[in-house]
Amino acid sequence: MTSFMSRNDFILFAGFSGVVLLLPILATPFGAAYPDLLQRFMIFGIFALGFNILFGLTGYLSFGHAAFFGVGSYAAMWSFKLLSLNAVPALIFALVVSGLFALAIGFVSLRRSGIYFSILTLAFAQMSYNLAYSVLTPITNGETGLRMALNDPRVLDRMFFDAPPGMPVPSLFGMSLSGWNGFYFSAFFLLATFFLAMRITNSPFGLMLKGIKSNQNRMNYTGFNTRPYTLSAFVISGMLAGLAGALLVVTDPLAGAERMRWTASGEVVLMTILGGVGTLVGPVLGAWIIKYFENIFSSFNAHVLNAFYDFLPDGAREVAVTISSKFVGEGWHLSLGLVFVLIVVFLPGGIMEGARRIAAWIGRMGNGSKTARRVGTQAAE
Repeated sequence: MTSFMSRNDFILFAGFSGVVLLLPILATPFGAAYPDLLQRFMIFGIFALGFNILFGLTGYLSFGHAAFFGVGSYAAMWSFKLLSLNAVPALIFALVVSGLFALAIGFVSLRRSGIYFSILTLAFAQMSYNLAYSVLTPITNGETGLRMALNDPRVLDRMFFDAPPGMPVPSLFGMSLSGWNGFYFSAFFLLATFFLAMRITNSPFGLMLKGIKSNQNRMNYTGFNTRPYTLSAFVISGMLAGLAGALLVVTDPLAGAERMRWTASGEVVLMTILGGVGTLVGPVLGAWIIKYFENIFSSFNAHVLNAFYDFLPDGAREVAVTISSKFVGEGWHLSLGLVFVLIVVFLPGGIMEGARRIAAWIGRMGNGSKTARRVGTQAAE
């Protein structure tokens, strides 16, 4: 391949693209092949990839990334209300606003490192969350949240088109972004984000970020100024979080302060650790697993479990349903917690470490069989 993309990068990107585009088929056996859920897979995959650029490459653990996610949602919603139902201006506006917000927070927070940086980002996120519920209610609409309405100005649309009948729906140059259109629209941005993350990881800029993660003090002692690099990584990460928040508004036309809570920041941390910190595919896999548990496992009830254990005798079925019901439905967090504990204990590098171990084991098995055949051939001779 050319210097623009190595052969391994091309194979990785092509394989990832194939999985994403075929996800409606691949997710069918798991009961997840419907567009709203797959859109969330794409959106939170972007969120996790953006977070991994900061945490995975520089080692700076942010507990406040939900603030950028929420700001991106509000910015996109105001674009839909004031300018146009077209998603392109909304996404651009969300990227600009979340980038400026990340620049301001990063400029202050990156004066500290380690746990102090994490606490600062958490404090800024909680401030943003509380402001959205109180002082900024004229902008955020408080607890109710922002929604699109028929009487919104939408000045760009009304300059050229008549107002369409019914409730307004986000579109792409007139094409509705609901259903499968919305999924492939979000998938495009996930692939673009993955490509960006891949290029950053393998670039000189990415090598600088990895050096900062390895030993920032040593780099500072040599006279190398690391602040511009960490701030750039923070801003890029915040902008991608804002992009994810804007895409969520396209899927679910509501912008609320709950998207800025500390639990949302903790969720993206879990996604990244679960999949594999510092990897490219890992954070996306972690996001998909958590969203699958949240949307599928939480929907299981006693009726579904009874049907699943229908092959058991009555007494055994009742016991199995009673035990299983603690791990699904409202107890889906327990299942997720157990999976997370097992991953952290046995695979500290996340799911991708498990994949690497399996690949290495298969490689050893293949080399072992080749060696055995070679020895057998020599013995026969």
